[in-house]
Amino acid sequence: MRIGPYQVDTPVVLAPMAGITNAGFRRLCREQGSGYYVCEMITSRGLVERNPLTFRMIAMDPDEHPRSMQLYGVDPATIGAAVRMIAERDLADHVDLNFGCPVPKVTRRGGGAALPYKRRLFEAIVKAAVDNATDAGIPVTVKMRIGIDDEHHTYLDAGRIAADAGVSAVALHARTAAQRYSGTADWSAIARLRDSLPAELPVLGNGDIFSAADALEMVAQTGCDGVVVGRGCLGRPWLFGDLEAAFAGRPLPTPPKLGTVAATLRRHAVLLCEHMGTHKGIRDIRKHIAWYLKGFPVGPEIRQRLGLVGSLDELDELLAMLDPDQEFPAEADGPRGRQGSPGRVVLPEHWLDDPEDASVPFGAELAHSGG
Repeated sequence: MRIGPYQVDTPVVLAPMAGITNAGFRRLCREQGSGYYVCEMITSRGLVERNPLTFRMIAMDPDEHPRSMQLYGVDPATIGAAVRMIAERDLADHVDLNFGCPVPKVTRRGGGAALPYKRRLFEAIVKAAVDNATDAGIPVTVKMRIGIDDEHHTYLDAGRIAADAGVSAVALHARTAAQRYSGTADWSAIARLRDSLPAELPVLGNGDIFSAADALEMVAQTGCDGVVVGRGCLGRPWLFGDLEAAFAGRPLPTPPKLGTVAATLRRHAVLLCEHMGTHKGIRDIRKHIAWYLKGFPVGPEIRQRLGLVGSLDELDELLAMLDPDQEFPAEADGPRGRQGSPGRVVLPEHWLDDPEDASVPFGAELAHSGG
């Protein structure tokens, strides 16, 4: 898969996930297989204003290549300034624009999945990013959803506008914002988007990829050029090794036994501690433990103690209590992470009145990055 000047052998992108895809997790995933590994969503305002938290979040490993950063913004001027800063300060090699986030704190400001409904504003933001990235050779991509809800689909218009603005790829999470992460992704929308755009522009599919077989099936059904993996890799970073093998036509690796899962969990904890400091790193690994152990018959007492683990030494002690020869259970496959239920999308007042309105909503820009 090629995005601008960058090519990887495996057409796989790690989706930006708030509180997940930090430098430690990205390194862990890169150790498993090739692909594009994108950092957590960064707000353009936080970058331009040099917010300390934002700058900690954009830390990249020296061997990370291409360095991929996802930006959120609702103001073309701020997005343009952020991309110009990225280019001038060599902060990233690839910029992805977020038009897919469904959370209320984003959509109520007109951002994320709400924004493509305003076609002219969407166009201005994408053009501002591309115009400020082109001279530096930085490819710009967009990630979006089908639309706001079933009555307001935006993806075909947004894909065409983005293509005309000069983006290097378009990714579609095949759900509406109203669905959030519930129900089933509509892969047929990915196929329609692929058919509607120039063949030379990569179209990436996202939604319900929990195994290598899912990825191959999505490509076969939709004709998309690559896949974006989000929740499917939670507690399963070796999924990227499976995907690398599958796309290369090689047999899949044997699913890991519990001992290998425990070693991967510990490696994750070490990387988080190196990236965040020991205290924050250990606290952060706690939320991953249930994902790693999903389906394994691990006793409730050990699970509870792992969920409150306070140090690497304690983590080692608890992991040593696990049976390393337990086979990977069938119950560990399938959906993981947040699913929730569909709901009404929170929008700015009168947002749906005029899709051609290019004005920036008042107070739309988020001041700092982070979930």
